[in-house]
Amino acid sequence: MKRRFVGLTDTGIVRAVNQDSYYVDDPQGRFFIVADGMGGHAGGQEASKIATEKIQAHLEKHWDEEAMTSDILLQEAIEKANQGILDDQSLHPERGDMGTTVVAIIFRDRPWCVHVGDSRLYRWRNSELKQVTEDHTWVSLAMKSGEITKEQAKVHPWRHVLSQCLGRKDLFRVDLQELDIQSGDLLLMCSDGLTEEVSDEEITALLTKEQDYKQLATELVNAAKNAGGSDNITVVMVAED
Repeated sequence: MKRRFVGLTDTGIVRAVNQDSYYVDDPQGRFFIVADGMGGHAGGQEASKIATEKIQAHLEKHWDEEAMTSDILLQEAIEKANQGILDDQSLHPERGDMGTTVVAIIFRDRPWCVHVGDSRLYRWRNSELKQVTEDHTWVSLAMKSGEITKEQAKVHPWRHVLSQCLGRKDLFRVDLQELDIQSGDLLLMCSDGLTEEVSDEEITALLTKEQDYKQLATELVNAAKNAGGSDNITVVMVAED
């Protein structure tokens, strides 16, 4: 399958600094990363940057090692990223509360995804949008236990509270999954700066209307900004032809 891809990030309307980071493996298209930092201007920027760079470096270093399966490769990359942030926290106590979410996909023997936090991966197939990842947030756990409804979660004051992120010694949850990808699929990776402002229904409407994936990325970012742009917005789109 031929792979097309694009990445785009924007500071948004409200924030003064962009704490998101992303990476697209151009021109090979082997892997893609989106990270959304937190912990103050310098901290958030640094955490997402460290995570992206550590994951990229680990994937590139061990990509051709046949003995290393894709799930182990991704698991180790996340552990390297987490440790990199912890090391930086030790050197710079003023950034001691920094952390980052991350979502990454690789196309090796089979496509795989890893994520921590609430940055998301969606799959668009046959005019249907599916959220592939599950948010590591308080409201997500509350919905699973039946404490709150999906509608309540959208406006809950704790909807941004993460149950897991990189930059913590107690990193206990790293979600890994092999992906079901077919020719014609479109993958959308994004920070919550998009999903906080633009609903799944609105994303679906844009995907239905626009076929050019580069224009799609711009329209998604603009939709988030037009809806308030309260956070940084990052989208990475990968099309399988």
